[in-house]
Amino acid sequence: MSAPVTLSERASKALLAEYGVPIAAERVVTSPDAAAAAADELGYPVVAKLNGDAIAHKTERGLVKLGLADRTAVTEAARELLAAARPDDGDVDVLIAPMVRGNRELIAGVLHDHQFGATVMLGVGGILAEAVADVVFRPAPLTEADAADMIDGLATRILLGEFRGESAVDRDQLASLLVGLGRLATERADVRSVDINPLIVEPSGTLVAVDGLVETGEPADGPAALRPRPDDERFRALFEPRGVVVSGASTHPGKFGFVSLHNLLSNGYSGRVFGTNLKEESVLGIDTVADVDSLPDGEIDLVFVCTPAATNPDLLRACARKGISAAFLTSAGYGEAGEEGRRAQRELVELADELGILLAGPNGQGVVSTPVDMCLQIVAPYPPAGSIGVASQSGNFVSSFLNHASASGVGISRAVSAGNAAAVGVADYLDFYADDEATSVGLAYLEGVTDGRGLMDRLAAAAARKPLVVVKGGATAGGAQAAASHTGALAADDKVFDGECRAAGITRADSIESAFEAAATFATQPLPAGPNVAVLTTVGGWGVVTADAITRDRDLVLLDLPDDLLAAIDDELPPRWSRNNPIDCAGGETRDTIPKVMELVATHDEVHSIVYLGLGIQSNQARMMRRGRFYPDHGLERIVEYHERQDARFAQAAAELSDRTGKPILTATELAVTDPDNAGPAAVRASGRLCYPSGERAVAALGHLLRHVRHRRAHAT
Repeated sequence: MSAPVTLSERASKALLAEYGVPIAAERVVTSPDAAAAAADELGYPVVAKLNGDAIAHKTERGLVKLGLADRTAVTEAARELLAAARPDDGDVDVLIAPMVRGNRELIAGVLHDHQFGATVMLGVGGILAEAVADVVFRPAPLTEADAADMIDGLATRILLGEFRGESAVDRDQLASLLVGLGRLATERADVRSVDINPLIVEPSGTLVAVDGLVETGEPADGPAALRPRPDDERFRALFEPRGVVVSGASTHPGKFGFVSLHNLLSNGYSGRVFGTNLKEESVLGIDTVADVDSLPDGEIDLVFVCTPAATNPDLLRACARKGISAAFLTSAGYGEAGEEGRRAQRELVELADELGILLAGPNGQGVVSTPVDMCLQIVAPYPPAGSIGVASQSGNFVSSFLNHASASGVGISRAVSAGNAAAVGVADYLDFYADDEATSVGLAYLEGVTDGRGLMDRLAAAAARKPLVVVKGGATAGGAQAAASHTGALAADDKVFDGECRAAGITRADSIESAFEAAATFATQPLPAGPNVAVLTTVGGWGVVTADAITRDRDLVLLDLPDDLLAAIDDELPPRWSRNNPIDCAGGETRDTIPKVMELVATHDEVHSIVYLGLGIQSNQARMMRRGRFYPDHGLERIVEYHERQDARFAQAAAELSDRTGKPILTATELAVTDPDNAGPAAVRASGRLCYPSGERAVAALGHLLRHVRHRRAHAT
């Protein structure tokens, strides 16, 4: 591919203007006298720049003269610029433009990311631009909704409002500019990059592009197409097999062939179970056979492979003869093991394709499918049944998600470790989950991206059908290096990846814990109709911190309580209650106060969501009483039972009200972690919902729900 060519500033601006970029009025001249005449026409002060097709970096060469206040200054500047031209600059001229002033500068542009293709960029400019690094991206082309979301995505977006006596930025103009850049990136395949820097905000709020450069070149090769994902019949063979054979079953309790068979048999799987073992030993009551050819025909859908890599091609051929259509490989020694391993992996994929076998792995930990009570993996745990579908490039994080499910009670439908993802990738599993009746939300861990455009197109298609939560390793330079070392995958620029997720409506979490909590919230709470949040608390401090979290969220709104709601709450609480949001009961609760106030709040039309704090406090005291030396005398038995009964009742009331009103009610207390057997958190788990460890964590999950709703509305067809 030939080297890219940077257009002259004049040619760059002419092209950008065609796509709606607001360019400052300017004149191009070839002599000092003409420069002075142009400056007289435009009005002082002006800027003078040497312009030429071969000149790209003017500032570094001193080819920009700023703040020229009169004819003499312009004439002298033009003379100096023309004298500074080099032979290799080619034909040159002088560009005269008004000196545009404004206290705020933005950066906008286009780049062709090597993973994701044409991408539009917006950022905060000025001398601190690199230090602040407040930049957002979206894939081209852009809709108006995408552009608006980009603007709102700037961390320093407060600068776009009224600022130091200057008007707010013209958002419509900025959005139109971004949409135009997306159109340019889509229609002009030869444009490799666009750099508009600075994009000055005038005191009136109007935007003016003072400088702009366009780089052209041969169109980049399109991303390699993703493999077609296996059909649903083969995914059913993986997740709901009629029968399973463990290849390499072992009597040694430390071997994969023992552990996987143990886990399958110990958790209720009701399909037929077989094993192969060269010695034909009995393993956990299963009479194994020496090879697959000795198994019955047509009764087995899935083989779980615990044999060395060298034996697997013949194994797959034998499985195909028996009608087995899915294989999960724990075997290592493939793509992660150097060029020889990569070659063996390619050959194995080709063979599986030829045989019509879904090939999961290799180098994976296993597969879980609670609708058929199947725990076919080489690690624990087996989670409670639920509707979260998990797929991960890292087997350890499958275990992490399942551990969170076991601790919280919010269960899993399917879970799979993609391993090397030689034939079936994380996006393929998520695409299957999007149409899976047992799954209501997808949850994924990604560690590296090698086929960015194809990956995001498939993830976007899945996210359009069901909520999808993703956490990605390699988000920092250190993490990216570790991920590449671990998987051999290439780490994509994290801000570009983030823009891809936002454009697709994918919920991106920043940790495994927050990812699980977001998925659990999608799985167990109704979606909010709007941004207004009420906080109901039995203690002030927790409410204050939670209110801070709501205020920091760029989408949620801490509702100003309407007068009629204030009056209604007045009838239930003593005069010392906060009379504000958060609704601090101030210790004025009687037996029925919490359910009554919660119902008043939940049934009010202007309230869209509730965060409930303080559950379990009384049961915490009850635990101390129960363990103390005075229990059960002195009336302690009665009061302990009362406190525990009340906390359970409050949790049940929250779940019932949420179901009845169709509004999310998120209950938060650190006791969910510090004392999960407390009657309050235990009752939340019993209701099938997540009890959040803090108000801040509940707010984070609620924000994800609202952004999902807004994306769906903005992109509804």
